[in-house]
This record gives sequence, structure tokens and C-alpha cells, in this order.
Amino acid sequence: MQGLGSSPHVFLAATPAHVGLDPIKDIHWIISTDPSVKPMELFAERKIDAFLGFPPEPQELRARNIGQVIVNSSVDRPWSQYFCCTLAGNKEFVARYPAATKRVIRAILKAADLCASAPEQAARLIVDGGFTERYEYALQTLSENPYGAWREFDAEDSIRFYALRLHELGMIKSSPKRILADGTDWRFLDEVKRELKA
Repeated sequence: MQGLGSSPHVFLAATPAHVGLDPIKDIHWIISTDPSVKPMELFAERKIDAFLGFPPEPQELRARNIGQVIVNSSVDRPWSQYFCCTLAGNKEFVARYPAATKRVIRAILKAADLCASAPEQAARLIVDGGFTERYEYALQTLSENPYGAWREFDAEDSIRFYALRLHELGMIKSSPKRILADGTDWRFLDEVKRELKA
């Protein structure tokens, strides 16, 4: 990964800690800022034991019969019960441009709805846009991920869940309660949910 404290490192550290491993003592992290270093290829060459893979990497490794999935956050509990990603905005931007903020949220949620309701069309758009070459990999990813779950999941509960994990690890100093009180604002999400009849 690019560095300790990076988003992949934080996410990966929370996962083994949840099953009793100490991510500081029990895991040897390989850090590289060189963009030519490809973790998937290091894994395929058995130079590293595991890595955080994003589509289409897992599908490519499966096609090559290499490795196995340890955790799939879209289907394995407890990770699958929470949002894996959240939208964050600069406080000053959000305060100054509330209409733009709301438009961004609406566009992202409508895109999630498209992925859930028409995965074939969304997969074609992803391939046509040059984000991946393999239509079947894009379709598999869109079909397996719960894009429609934004209507059911509780964003506040997701923040609380991850903040608690990271606080227990010492990766963040603020308590989940403080993060929710000082760093979240659900007004725009709630408004867009009502508009889209979530």
C-alpha cells in the first residue's frame, strides 16, 4: 500500500483486528509509493501473502486460478451490513454551496440506483468509459454489490461502526460520539432520500 494511515491501510487494519489479530504486531505491511508496483502481480508472484483487491483484480486472479478471497466486504458480515464508503465534503464548501452539494449527492445516489436496477447498462457504460476492458467482470461486480442498499443502510450507524473499530485500534483519537457530533451532517442525504422516495 501507499503508506501507513492511508485509506487502504486503515480499512485493512480494521478487518483482522475484528477477528483478534493485532495489525501492528501480527501483520508485516509492505509500503510502496512507486506507481509501477502492482500488488496483484506481487501476490501472483508470491512475493506478498495478501493484498486489498478491487474489481477487476479479484476476477482476474480467479480466472488465473490464483489465491482465494479472505474477506469480501460486500457479502461477509459484519462489513456487509454497513456502508463501505461515505461521501465527505469540505465544511466551507458545503456551507457555501448547499445546492451543489445536494446535486452531487443526488447524482451519486441515482447512479447507485442505475447500477442496482440496470447492471447490464451500467457495466456497458463502465467499459465504454474505459474504466475496465472486461464487460463480464464489470457486470459481475455490479450484480454482486448491493448498490440499492443505500436506501436501507443507516449512514450514522456505519460511521459509528468504523469509528469504533479505528478508535479501539488507536488509529483515531476522537470517540465515535465526537466524530458523529462534530463531523457529520445528514440534512442533504435525508432531503435527497425523501426526493427519491427512499
